[in-house]
Amino acid sequence: MPPEMVSGRATADAELTRYLGELGRAHRKYGVRKEHYAAVKAALLATADKFARRGQGAGAGDYWEAALDRAVEIMLAAAEEDAAHAPAWWTAEVTAYELRTPQVAVLTVQPSEPFPHLPGQHLWVQTPRWPRLWRSYSIANAPRDDGSLTLHVRAVAGGLVSTALVHHLKAGDMLLLGQAEGEMTPDPESRRPVLCLAGGTGLAPLKAIAEAITGTGERREIVLYYGARTESELYDLPALRRMELDFPWLQVIPATSHERTDSARYGTIPVLAGQARWEDRDVYISGPDAMIDKTVEVLRTLGAPAERLRFDLPQTLRQPGSHAPSVT
Repeated sequence: MPPEMVSGRATADAELTRYLGELGRAHRKYGVRKEHYAAVKAALLATADKFARRGQGAGAGDYWEAALDRAVEIMLAAAEEDAAHAPAWWTAEVTAYELRTPQVAVLTVQPSEPFPHLPGQHLWVQTPRWPRLWRSYSIANAPRDDGSLTLHVRAVAGGLVSTALVHHLKAGDMLLLGQAEGEMTPDPESRRPVLCLAGGTGLAPLKAIAEAITGTGERREIVLYYGARTESELYDLPALRRMELDFPWLQVIPATSHERTDSARYGTIPVLAGQARWEDRDVYISGPDAMIDKTVEVLRTLGAPAERLRFDLPQTLRQPGSHAPSVT
């Protein structure tokens, strides 16, 4: 087998192992225990027997069983390791709630126990209105001394959890939180300037990253493009302007795609990304999947190195050297 094929297979195996580990840890918040895996394995083997084994010949059953055994082994090991130092979920009290637009709320929650996370990561939220229904939201702040977390939530059509969080929440309410996940975090070894490209509530993880970098005391230039359809939807612009005053090496550039205004650039984030200075920078991209897709395509076409582009989803954009974990 050629060396490049061996290397590619090793990379794929490592990625699959990482993914299965994340899956095992994530299943803890649903109450999945060791004894449940046997039933799942039996169901999957029955499905494979009916659909996937046709025409595969003798030995196919052994192959499927071995593959599932290996997957279960990885998931269980990750879940057990995680259980040794973290709960399956955290309870958290809503300490502040602010409706910024008719569909966007900014809320701060206080976990009952220390909640470990890194800037740029997301967590899982369950509301009492919809038991066992979890949705992912990015954390909009770097770790704080008091352990509180700020979330930016947009109510989406048909979104049960997002609608409950935006329209039926008040200070004092309780939520359940699942562990922090994601790899779109600041590179601790880099001293390069930073370009952040945010669309809508995709601002949240990039604000956390900018906050973390400015909080180190380093005067690394950070340019943050913050896009929305209209000026009224730039829900966090006043807070970003205050950050600019505190950190003169941070530049915030608001942008609107459906409205021309004197106070913002006109254009979409992918278009503005192509006009921005990215050559010598670490680039962080967050927002709707379609925006990320197009922005990454634009920057790669222009020659941006894959290892400098850090973003969440969609998985189809993952390439060796890129940093694309999950969701905003």
